[in-house]
Amino acid sequence: MSVVEEKGTISINTENIFPIIKKFLYSDHEIFLRELVANAVDATQKLKRLASLGEYAGELGDTSIEVSFDKKKKTLTVKDRGIGMTAEEIKKYINQIAFSGATEFVEKFKGKEDVQDIIGKFGLGFYSSFMVSQKVEIQSLSFQDGSEPAGWDCDGSTEFRIFEAKKKDRGTEIILHIADDSEEFLDESRIKGILDKYCKFMPVTIKFGQEEKSVPDGKDKDGEDKFKTVKTDRIINNPNPLWVQAPSDLKDEDYLSFYKELYPFSEDPLFWIHLNVDYPFNLTGILYFPKVKNDFELNRNKIQLYSRQVFITDEVKDVVPEFLMLLHGVIDSPDIPLNVSRSYLQSDSNVKKINSHITKKVADKLSELYKKDRESYEKKWDDIGLFVKYGSISEEKFYDKAKDFVLFKNTDGKYFNITEYSEKVKETQTDKDGNVIFLYATDTGKQDSYIQGALDKGFDVLLMNGMLDSHFINHLEQKLEKTQIKRVDADTTDKLIDKGLEIESVLTDAEKEEIKKLFEECSSNKGAMVQVESLSPEDLPAVITQSEFMRRYKEMAKSGGGGMPMFGDMPDSINLVINANHNLISGILKKKKEESKKKVAKQIWDLALLSQGMLSGKDLTEFIRRSTGFISEK
Repeated sequence: MSVVEEKGTISINTENIFPIIKKFLYSDHEIFLRELVANAVDATQKLKRLASLGEYAGELGDTSIEVSFDKKKKTLTVKDRGIGMTAEEIKKYINQIAFSGATEFVEKFKGKEDVQDIIGKFGLGFYSSFMVSQKVEIQSLSFQDGSEPAGWDCDGSTEFRIFEAKKKDRGTEIILHIADDSEEFLDESRIKGILDKYCKFMPVTIKFGQEEKSVPDGKDKDGEDKFKTVKTDRIINNPNPLWVQAPSDLKDEDYLSFYKELYPFSEDPLFWIHLNVDYPFNLTGILYFPKVKNDFELNRNKIQLYSRQVFITDEVKDVVPEFLMLLHGVIDSPDIPLNVSRSYLQSDSNVKKINSHITKKVADKLSELYKKDRESYEKKWDDIGLFVKYGSISEEKFYDKAKDFVLFKNTDGKYFNITEYSEKVKETQTDKDGNVIFLYATDTGKQDSYIQGALDKGFDVLLMNGMLDSHFINHLEQKLEKTQIKRVDADTTDKLIDKGLEIESVLTDAEKEEIKKLFEECSSNKGAMVQVESLSPEDLPAVITQSEFMRRYKEMAKSGGGGMPMFGDMPDSINLVINANHNLISGILKKKKEESKKKVAKQIWDLALLSQGMLSGKDLTEFIRRSTGFISEK
C-alpha cells in the first residue's frame, strides 16, 4: 500500500520546544552528529539481531553507515542500512517524542537473549539535529516485506509532513538542511573531527568521504614491487576495539598497540587492567597505569567514558575514584546514558557501584603484581607510589588492601612494606614509652648531616620526598598503633628517639646560660630559639631544627592540603640546639676576649645555617671572610 501524504502537528506540550532544543538540549551543538550516528548504529544492530533470531531472512549486505555532506545544497546526511521505518513507525517514533519503541520492542522479543542490545531510543537524540538545521528530512524503507518507502520533514515548527519517498534500499537517511548560523558543520575537517571524537569506536563501520592509499601494483622490470595510489572509502572507526574482546585472546603487544592508538605521543604504560563485568552492572574497559611520577595535574582527564562504544566524556570524576583520575584508558558501560550530566552521575547507584568495583580491581591488580614479582614491583614503585598513597589517603577500602603492598624506600635505596619496616626498626628505634619511631628525610642533600648522624647511631632513615608524602605520613600516624613518624632534622637524634638516657653535661647551669645568651646575641634571626642541651661529644657543636608540625602542614598546604592555606604563608621558625658537651662550645668559655667568644659563636651559628642552605647574601659573604681569617690565623 502506498504512503498517503499527510500533514499534522507533533505531539508535544509546548509550542516553544524547538527553540528550547536549539539552545539548551546540549551545551555543545556538535553533539547532534553523535546522536544521529548512534541512532544509525542502533538501527543497524537491531537488524543484525533480528537476523540472528530468525526474524529477518533477507540478505544483510553492506551494513556500514555513511556520513556525507553537500556544501552547495547545504545538507549533511547520515545514512544507515538498518531496520528502517514505515510511515506509521515514523509517526509513532518521531512525532511522539516522549514515547520510544523500546517498550514495544521488549514485549515482542521478551525472554530472548541479549534483547537489551537491540533497543534504540529514537527520541530526543534525533531532535538534537534541529540545533543546527533549518529543516530536517527523513527518507526510510523498512526491512519488513512489502513496505513502502516513507518520508518525513519538518522546518522546526510543530508542523510536520509525511509523504511517499523514492528510497529504494533498506534503512534510513537523515538529511539536515544546515542553518546559516551553523555552516561550520559543512566543513570536511570539522565533520571528521567530530566523528573522530565521538564515533571512533562505534560497533558498526562508519564511512566518511574518501582517502588516498598506496596499494601493490605488480612488479617493475627489475622485479621490484610497484605501488599505485587509489581512492578508497575513509573508515572513521574501529568497530571491534580491544576492550570488547576477550582478555584471553589478547597479548601484551595488543594492549600496548591500543594504548598508542589512544595516546599516540605517550610513553608505554607500566601495566594495565582489563575490566569485564556483567553483574550486578555491565562494565568493560581497559585502565592503563602511565608513568606519572610527580606530574600530577598534567595527566588528569585521560580516561574516556563510553556507552556501548559511543564516546560520552573524558570528565569521569564521579565514575572513577578521585585517586585513579591519573590513570589512562577507556571505560564502557551501557548503564550510563549518553545524555549524561554531573548531577546524574553523582546520584546514580550504578555509577557508585562501578566506582567501588574499579577501586577493588585496581587494588587486586596491584596486590597480584606485588606478590607475583616483588622485584619488578619495586622497580615500578617510583611511578606507581603516587597512585597507591593517594588511594590510601582517600579511600578507606583501598587502604585496607594497600597496606600490604605500599612500600617505603630508605636512604640506602632498599624497599620495605609497612610490616617489614616496623620489624626492622623496632629493636633499635623504640623510645622509652614503647613507640616505634620512623625517621624520614625529604631532601638527602640538605639533610645529609642529620641522616649521617642518625645512621652513625645505628638508626635507619626513610626517604619521603613525594608530593603527597606529607599527607601520607599524617594518614599513617592515624593508622599505625604505637608508631610515630618524625622528620630527621626536626630535633636532635637523641630527642627524636628518646630512650630516657640522661647524658651528663660538662657545663654548669651558669655556663649553659652564658652560652645561650652569647648565641642569642650573635643571631641574625631574632625570632630563633636557642637551646643548650647535653648531647654526645661526637655530635655536631650546633644544629638547626625546625618544627615538624609546621613544616609538614606547610608542605600539605602547598600540595593542596584543603583547609590549611594559612600554614603555607607562615614564615619558617628555627631552633638552634647547642651541644654543651662539644669541645668547641666549652672552648668558647675559655677565651678571654668577649670579641673572640662572639666571633667563634657566630661562626658556629653560620655553619649550622649553612648546613640547612639558610645562609645567603651579606651573611654568607661575611661568613666566607671570617672563615678566611680563621684559616690565616697562626
